[in-house]
Parts: sequence; C-alpha cells; structure tokens
Amino acid sequence: MEELTPAVEKFILHWGELGTRWGLNRTVAQIHALLYLSPEPLPADQIAKLLSVARSNVSTSLRELQNWGIVRVVHVLGDRRDHFESLKDVWELFSIILEERKRREIDPTMAVLQQCAEDLAKGGAEDAYALTRVREMQGFFQSVLSLYQDLRRLPTATIRRAIKVKSKLLQVVGTAS
Repeated sequence: MEELTPAVEKFILHWGELGTRWGLNRTVAQIHALLYLSPEPLPADQIAKLLSVARSNVSTSLRELQNWGIVRVVHVLGDRRDHFESLKDVWELFSIILEERKRREIDPTMAVLQQCAEDLAKGGAEDAYALTRVREMQGFFQSVLSLYQDLRRLPTATIRRAIKVKSKLLQVVGTAS
C-alpha cells in the first residue's frame, strides 16, 4: 500500500473517531484500521508515512495493539524490518476486543461493586437503600457476564447462524423485530 484511497482514508478516519468514543487513542485505532485494510503486512515507517504521524507514536501504538492481541509482528523475506498485520477475521477480532474490555472495565467494576456491597452491609439503616441499589447492579452485571460466558463457549459458526435467524427467534419468544 503506497498511498491511501479516499474510501480507505474515510474508513481510517472514522475508525479513529470510533476508537476515541471507546476510550482508545485515535492513532491506535487508525493504525489498526490501516492494518486491517492492508492486503500485506506493513513496516512501522510506512505506517507513519501513510498516516502522517510520528514514528515514535506508531511504535507506542503498535505495542498497545499487540498487547490487545489484535496485531502481530510478521517477518518478510529479504527485509530486516518488523512488519505488522491485523487479525482479519472480524468475529475473532471483536471476540478479543470484548474479552479485553471485560478484563479492563467490567471485572474492576465487579470488584468495586463487591467491596461497596460489603462496606454498605456493615453500615446502618442509612445505607440500606444504597446497598439494595448496589446489589441490584451486581445482579445485573452477573447476569450479563453469565450470558457473555455462555456465548463465549459457542463456536463462531453457531453464533453466526443465531444472528441470521434472530427475527425468527424473536418471534418465538414473543418479541417482534
């Protein structure tokens, strides 16, 4: 990839904006988008040139993407530089992102809710209402996490089929789509 087409640039810019809404650094998300759309692995200097960002920023961003497990180093015969590629399977990509977000956001929230519930349970009558609210929040998160764990155990092909037949499923359970 020597230069970005307008459509590729549009996707990269949008992915960067989406990334910021998810709490990611814009450059990290843009590098991911570039690698996802690139038909071949790219070296860091080419990434920096294509996105017009500092090489040091590219290095830091690539490390973060590697830590997430969605970008990996690839070696190209005859080239001593490291090249990078993104996972291409959308289902695998989003599965990894969901698991990482769970680990970074939901798990700590569950720990705080547990600690708050324990602290509130030791309190007096003035904490009873807050304890009820915190326990309700715990129950919600536990239900969602249980569903998430059940879905994680299913093969991707099964999830894809379930999504394709969702309207029929919703009719069976009495909800129109």
